[in-house]
Amino acid sequence: MDMLGDLESLQFEYGIQEEDRSWLYLQGRSRGLMIKACAHATFFCKLLCNLRESFHEKQTSSCPLTGLLTGIPDDDELKVGIIGGGHLGKQLARVLLQLVPIPAENLRISTRRPEALDEFQKLGIQCFYHNPYLVDWANVLFLCCLPSQLPNICLEIQTRLEKGCIVYSFVAAVPIARLKLLLNHTNILRPQYQCVEDFVNIWGANKDITAALQDPVILQATCPYSPAGGIILNIKWLEGVLYAVLNICTARDMPHLQALQLLNELLLSVHFEDCEKDGASCPKFQLHDFVSQIYSKNLSQQRPFPWFDLTAVQLKETPFSQHLSASTALQDHLTYRYCDSFGISLPQEQQPGVSTGSASQ
Repeated sequence: MDMLGDLESLQFEYGIQEEDRSWLYLQGRSRGLMIKACAHATFFCKLLCNLRESFHEKQTSSCPLTGLLTGIPDDDELKVGIIGGGHLGKQLARVLLQLVPIPAENLRISTRRPEALDEFQKLGIQCFYHNPYLVDWANVLFLCCLPSQLPNICLEIQTRLEKGCIVYSFVAAVPIARLKLLLNHTNILRPQYQCVEDFVNIWGANKDITAALQDPVILQATCPYSPAGGIILNIKWLEGVLYAVLNICTARDMPHLQALQLLNELLLSVHFEDCEKDGASCPKFQLHDFVSQIYSKNLSQQRPFPWFDLTAVQLKETPFSQHLSASTALQDHLTYRYCDSFGISLPQEQQPGVSTGSASQ
């Protein structure tokens, strides 16, 4: 038992003058942004891990000599690199290690002060200061640096980025169009968050981020369509995630029908209690949800999807934008899948039939 946990004199608010207490909401907002950012990155990495497991299962089932397969090829493993070992970088590393979970040998951190990451090195995580080396190894790269550091980092790594490497930026001050130019790269995800003025602070103060994301109330507040806690995710991030999965399938030269089947298995295979038993009434991804009608008519069955510019997906209207905004059933199922990936279920009142309100705006 923590005997000092509730001691008033040790609380953050203690000693703050009454006239300055109106600014305390910024602490809750900052913590909420951190929790949401880590939750969405965790969901993305969980999705990629499941995708690679599906690849491996299909490869194993199609190979008659399954006994010769000793494991997933190195190129198929999710290898996550983090540039930046500050507060965000460390919190993200802890969450990915514990909640995805990513094995320590598949996570590396490049930071100007690797000696400050002793806790991670003891776990077997390689920590160093060599951004190009990290980029050569990783297939998912998180940017957790300061905006002032980003131009030099991009200059260091832009010629080392493979086409299929997904860059996931937390540098809010640098727009995605600018990041595309700095990196000369299109496979980029950048979540955007909008903060509202009046909100109820549900984010807590004493739990670390990993513990917070195991609290059902907090976890539900991180759902893509949830405005709870005063922080709203721009839903274009979710579009980017789905198109990123399709790019991974395209890189493997997977026929588009197989890619769609895989996407349905990953995201739409978990159903509500009220869904029909056979799932016939549930939404399914179709080819025309992701490409234009004209393009879909001319795409032969064995052809993969085209390579998508993820920056354009997040900046412009896409066929999927229109489909997602028009289908509350799809929104509900994606929300349910999000919660299920963290091991929690939506309360009955939040299951289909309840409006998602203005959170998707």
